[in-house]
Amino acid sequence: MNRYFSVRLGIACVLLGLPLLCMSQVAQADGFRAPFQSASAAGQGAAFIAQADDPSAIHYNPAGMTQLPGVQHSAGVAFVNPSTTFHHASGVKVDNSISGGAVGLPPPAHLFMTWNWQDYDIGLFRRFAVGLGVESLFGFANRYPSSSPFANVVTNAQLPVLDIKPTVAFKVHDMLSLGFGADIYTFASFVGEGHAERQSIAAGNIPGTAPGDRLELTGSGTTAGMNASLLLTPLRNDAGQPLLNLGFVWRSQAVLPLNGQLLANGRVVADASSSIKFPEIYEWGIAAWPLRNRNHAWKIEVDVHLVRWQTIRNFDTRLSNGVTISQPQRWDNAVSVFVGTEFSWLNLAFLPDWHIATRAGYVRSPTPIPDSNFDPAVPDADNHTFSVGTGFACQGRAKFLGLIDCAQEGSGFLIRKGLAVDLAYSYIWWDTRKVTGSPIPVVNGTYNTRTHIGMITLQANF
Repeated sequence: MNRYFSVRLGIACVLLGLPLLCMSQVAQADGFRAPFQSASAAGQGAAFIAQADDPSAIHYNPAGMTQLPGVQHSAGVAFVNPSTTFHHASGVKVDNSISGGAVGLPPPAHLFMTWNWQDYDIGLFRRFAVGLGVESLFGFANRYPSSSPFANVVTNAQLPVLDIKPTVAFKVHDMLSLGFGADIYTFASFVGEGHAERQSIAAGNIPGTAPGDRLELTGSGTTAGMNASLLLTPLRNDAGQPLLNLGFVWRSQAVLPLNGQLLANGRVVADASSSIKFPEIYEWGIAAWPLRNRNHAWKIEVDVHLVRWQTIRNFDTRLSNGVTISQPQRWDNAVSVFVGTEFSWLNLAFLPDWHIATRAGYVRSPTPIPDSNFDPAVPDADNHTFSVGTGFACQGRAKFLGLIDCAQEGSGFLIRKGLAVDLAYSYIWWDTRKVTGSPIPVVNGTYNTRTHIGMITLQANF
């Protein structure tokens, strides 16, 4: 889970932002957004804000939709394998696990659809492009054994939030495009449990519970945020292709209300209400193509993300029995740097009608979470992400997988013009996190986390 930023994708099983009492203290963590929302971007370390030239532009930079001709669709999944080992000062060792075995199931997914109106004789509206995206921003389950030292804090957590993204872009000038969109955060019954959930072993300090009870705190809700973006292209080659792009994206803060119940051994103790606060985010990107001609294209991009976690100060939870669980939050702002490159072969003599791309990327991201707010459900730490990827796109008379015509004959709104598949692998190396300042002593200790992510995205152009 990339600190998202923090935005921390590697933990694929993120916690929900609903606090629980434990040992007269509160333990809780916020959710993290995942920056890897397509294999084409993930393969280059998500350094894609200034490129944004496939349907995942809906996520990375909506203004980039004006670069996409016709109707384009893409869909894919990420297979995430997080591994965290906790060493307590007493010598106890604890490992986390995830639902589904080696990877979290169902896997986080993404779906994007764009429609550019440039080919229609509709006056000013020819400058518009519209899109719709649906993303799984969080992993689904992070589990620790009920015998762990911090079982009173968390044994299981999940936050299967969906982000629905209706989006529009406008081409102001050949050099400048603007994008605007909404982020509708909600839950669906067919994704995970259909609600945020956190489980723990009761310490007995909540009315209606007894020590040893299996507590479960649930919640769901819907809210909306917004985003605005731009794509500036000051330099093109003779074919009109970008040689230098500048991108910017602003994402608003959003507050997701969570209304649910507190259960003890399956019995309702009280109704519960809380909220998850997603921070305001600023993202900048610059992409340059040192080589771009009929046969080859080489892009280098650097992106910087600033996430204003300091604007979020508490995650209090209110129970219908009159108990309010006060949870102050004192996180730091976070700045993450993404570097990525892509090299493409566009006209290979031995593979006519195919384009092949290779990609690589690196991300450095600091944790915004101090020891005083650390939660084992999201064992966040400074980290490095290393990514590689490849892509295959076909058109004309080529056959996808040797079976499907890449392009169809004729003309029309839904006549296929090309197909593509992108693959990516990312490895997140989390620095060893030694927690010593938690007000919950059982949380103090050493955390080591490693995360493997495999991703595939399929694309169809019409």
